[in-house]
Amino acid sequence: MDVSGSVPPAEGGGPKAPAAAPLAYEGVWRFTAPAVEESVPQARRAVRDLLGRQGVPAHQDLVYSLLLIVSELVTNSVRHAALLSPEVAVEVAIGREWVRVAVEDNHPYRPKALEADFGQTGGRGLLLVREITLESGGVCDVEHTSTGGKVIWAALPLTAPTPAG
Repeated sequence: MDVSGSVPPAEGGGPKAPAAAPLAYEGVWRFTAPAVEESVPQARRAVRDLLGRQGVPAHQDLVYSLLLIVSELVTNSVRHAALLSPEVAVEVAIGREWVRVAVEDNHPYRPKALEADFGQTGGRGLLLVREITLESGGVCDVEHTSTGGKVIWAALPLTAPTPAG
């Protein structure tokens, strides 16, 4: 699995109020791997290890949610895009208050989260990703890439949402 990473550069130009220095855990990392089943647990472990190594202040439920999202998204790429995309990329962006995981492949099909069909034994991965993301107070989406593929991402807050009450 190839890995690269960096702290994101300051956004925009021109005079601005001094920004707070990036926290030690902030940055963007990208992992690439072959689109094969063995890459699913490798990607999950790589994300888990990265969060721990960077000292991200994430509660255990958030880490489990991120790892499940990564597993579902990499599994989808391996199962549905491998013929047109022999490699899958996982990107982890960590900000001061959020973590964003994204999985990119070169297949042009843009999937939609389907409603649960209880007669089927599969096909609920994106629905699960959407529900976990919303429950965590985050957002997710599917976007086209400039190379004709797609990237599916989910951004979750580092702090747990407060229950309505």
